[in-house]
Amino acid sequence: MNHDLIVIGAGPGGYVAAIRAAQLGLNVACVEKTPALGGTCLQVGCIPSKALLESSALFEQAKSLGEFGVRVRDVACDLPAMLQRKNQIVASLTAGIGSLFAKHKITRYQGGGRLAGGGRVVVAETGGERRLEGKHIIVATGSLPAPLPGVSADAGLIDNSTDALAYDRIPEHLVVVGAGYIGLELGTVWRRLGAKVTVLEYFDRILPGADAEIADEARKLFQKQGLEFRLKARVTGVVRDDQGRLVTCEGSEPIHCDRVLAAVGRVPNTRNLNLDAAGVACDATGRITVNARFETSAVGVYAIGDVIAGPMLAHKAEDEAMACVEQIVTGYGHVNYNTIPGVVYTEPEIAAVGKTEEQLKEAAVNYRKGVFPFRANGRARALGHTEGWVKILADSATDRVLGVHIIGPRAGDLIAEAVAAMEFGASSEDVARCCHAHPTLAEALKEAALAVDRRAIHF
Repeated sequence: MNHDLIVIGAGPGGYVAAIRAAQLGLNVACVEKTPALGGTCLQVGCIPSKALLESSALFEQAKSLGEFGVRVRDVACDLPAMLQRKNQIVASLTAGIGSLFAKHKITRYQGGGRLAGGGRVVVAETGGERRLEGKHIIVATGSLPAPLPGVSADAGLIDNSTDALAYDRIPEHLVVVGAGYIGLELGTVWRRLGAKVTVLEYFDRILPGADAEIADEARKLFQKQGLEFRLKARVTGVVRDDQGRLVTCEGSEPIHCDRVLAAVGRVPNTRNLNLDAAGVACDATGRITVNARFETSAVGVYAIGDVIAGPMLAHKAEDEAMACVEQIVTGYGHVNYNTIPGVVYTEPEIAAVGKTEEQLKEAAVNYRKGVFPFRANGRARALGHTEGWVKILADSATDRVLGVHIIGPRAGDLIAEAVAAMEFGASSEDVARCCHAHPTLAEALKEAALAVDRRAIHF
């Protein structure tokens, strides 16, 4: 079969690339090995984890509604119902992508795709192989959970994030290895539902790469909630014992538990793509190397999302998908990597865009900082979520916003305003001069912008 564009992978990068290409008039095919569309994010990542975070948050909140004047008796966790709701959300969204493929007349092939060189893709289908030809090929195969480095264990002893989204019972003691966003989110889910959770982190802080002040505050708040942290702890082994598992660490006492979750990051999913034979080069980390147009070292082959450099985020892959296809068809496409936000969906939420204080100091950039706490925000008080703050970093000379970091209620939604401001090159004065509705959480951004010039009104 001949197509203008063949996309390998139907995750956020792949399906967005396919749809955008079809909108621009190309004959598009998408190769995906799983029966459902949507990739890791939709099926076993972003969406199901947020569904469980929401269910567990409501369960925890229901136990403390008395302060709001709401009396609730006999609050109980119905884990099967929570898992069923999660699965229904996933099924609905994956079916929705299938409908979009039909709407845009995108040909879907189910099977594992591999490059065969010269614009050819081989699809390993049930019962045989199918050969496709395309003028352009986009590799968007996403990523896989990273294994624990240097740790060997019997099968079934160490879970990954996919496993932790489908536990059929609440663990008595869950050990999470890795204090990044995946480990903290899933650790939070099971702590809320009643598990004892211990988080082991190799570094001396949680959320490596995040603004240090925000990460330190987050650790204190999570500890108050019941998460136990052991920092500078390198896991050296996981073996069976009478309680289920024994985790041994360098720099920490052994831990007895019944579940171990490895959440030490993700690695590009490039196995079985036949990259070498197709002439597609990778860097030392295994990621496919591309130029500014997302072109690989093989003519006509492009790559986007988790298989190339940059943060492994669904929205980054989506933006790259749009830009890559528009480059192919129109000759122009753009992704501003300085304005890609990151969000941790814990309680409180953590969101950021742009530079951290540490990065600005390392680059010798002079900046001013404005901070405003949510405890001084009326809407936050009404919601009963007053922990955390908004921090805005602006260039000392130009006042242009260089970074925004939020820890607090609905930070993941609030960061969108900061992204828009930075995308348009706004100054902190610009943000401060925008009228924000009252009472809203967004007023905290306005006040933080005012605080850059030391003129916050309510703090």
